[in-house]
Amino acid sequence: MSVSPLSSHPFSTHSPICGFPAPTDTVTARQPRGQERAITGNRQTSWAFADAFVAEDEALRWARDRARDAGLRSVSPGTGAALGMLAATVEAKAVAEIGTGTGVSGIHLLHGMRPDGVLTTVDPEPERQQFARTAFQAAGFAANRARFIPGRALDVLPRLADGGYDLVFCDGDRTECLDYLAESLRLLRPGGLVCFEGVFADGRTVDSGPQPVEVLRLRELLRAVRESQDLVPSLLPVGDGLLCAVKR
Repeated sequence: MSVSPLSSHPFSTHSPICGFPAPTDTVTARQPRGQERAITGNRQTSWAFADAFVAEDEALRWARDRARDAGLRSVSPGTGAALGMLAATVEAKAVAEIGTGTGVSGIHLLHGMRPDGVLTTVDPEPERQQFARTAFQAAGFAANRARFIPGRALDVLPRLADGGYDLVFCDGDRTECLDYLAESLRLLRPGGLVCFEGVFADGRTVDSGPQPVEVLRLRELLRAVRESQDLVPSLLPVGDGLLCAVKR
């Protein structure tokens, strides 16, 4: 599978740039200091714009299509971009991923990692990992950039090296999220990052009504990360919520 070249000029004045309105020929004079107009806008529109800010290539779109065909939910483009940025920030050489899916999040992580970095990705469904292999290859990554381990995360993670990882990304069974946190703290080096996808649970995490066990576990996870003396946390409003924390 090959990625087609760009077919249009991104800076053409005949079309919007990155979703911004097309330029006009008129310039609005700046208001005098102290009289600036209030900045207004629809928050949902702004979030949607931010989530689509970084364009995805053909390999990512192919992986998304395979996920949709399989009934899987992929990370949003905004979440993927955040993961890539975080991996680049810590200059990640070793990343562990819980939940390979069809490779969407893995591609984003690999884009942010060091050129010699290796992604160790775990998933109970080997068929999904085959899709991810194809997607990684289409995105231009060598085969030795990813290590695929089929199996249940809580069976595989104890076999990984203590303090050997720069980033752990968790997108697996939500009922096991607290166990993932405990394993992540063991796996991460000081200064490493742990990230949890989907902590908003489509708004159910903050809904006052009765909730299923997986949502109750997410609430416990949020409290545990926020109150931990070993972590510096942040909750990013991208996709369905990305909970991140740095290990002290």
